[in-house]
Amino acid sequence: MADAQNNQKNQQQDLNQILKVRREKLAALQEAGKDPFRHVKYDVTAHSRDIVEGFEELEGKTVSIAGRIMFKRVMGKASFCNVQDLKGSIQVYVARDNIGEEPYADFKKYDVGDIIGVKGEVFKTKTGEISVHASEVELLTKSLQVLPEKFHGLTNTDQRYRQRYVDLIMNQDVKDTFVKRSRIISAIRRYLDGQGFMEVETPMLVANAGGAAARPFETHYNALDEDVKLRISLELYLKRLIVGGLERVYEIGRVFRNEGVDTRHNPEFTLMELYQAFT
Repeated sequence: MADAQNNQKNQQQDLNQILKVRREKLAALQEAGKDPFRHVKYDVTAHSRDIVEGFEELEGKTVSIAGRIMFKRVMGKASFCNVQDLKGSIQVYVARDNIGEEPYADFKKYDVGDIIGVKGEVFKTKTGEISVHASEVELLTKSLQVLPEKFHGLTNTDQRYRQRYVDLIMNQDVKDTFVKRSRIISAIRRYLDGQGFMEVETPMLVANAGGAAARPFETHYNALDEDVKLRISLELYLKRLIVGGLERVYEIGRVFRNEGVDTRHNPEFTLMELYQAFT
């Protein structure tokens, strides 16, 4: 027990030292007039997967990419790093003679987790890996936190759900799920619109949270001095719209249920309901 506590204490001290060094690096950048948080725009012309899949067309051409450093290896006058963006990751070759002595010195101080912009030529290394040969490297955002250890990743279920942003960084399949979800909802909307349905928005704060059997969240509406509830369903107002003469309606919206939480149940979630008259 004592050994475990000592190890945990030492790990915390090491982490605190790493975080301290990162804050010091940011302070040095700001003092040198290179504050990365002042960047407002970086023009991206390609994503990692686009480059890999379109290599034959893009080979030898200049692209601009942006993303997070996930791996970095410095070797004297030349270095390699992996940059992760929305669609995947790609290797970047950074040579002092190509980007300049001062920018290269800055690059060597960048940390895993930093977000950079890279402009360079698409090429293939001797080992056959499609890469970008950098002519410019720009620090867009300084990471002040430490990503989970590379090989074990983020595996704790509770932490993954509480820190979705870290889960997205470390687990590509989670990012793919988010993208698929967006596309599915978009496809549903296109289909229903094509069938003559009208998308509507109905109240979230309601006097009667009916339409389903669930315990509601309760709150108070100060302006009217009334107790109200967050909706647990979309049903009742959609049916009123049908009564009012709208023949085909649907809503994709958030509902709230003050009940148990686990990996398959959230107190707020997206629900879709549709109603059609004369049917």
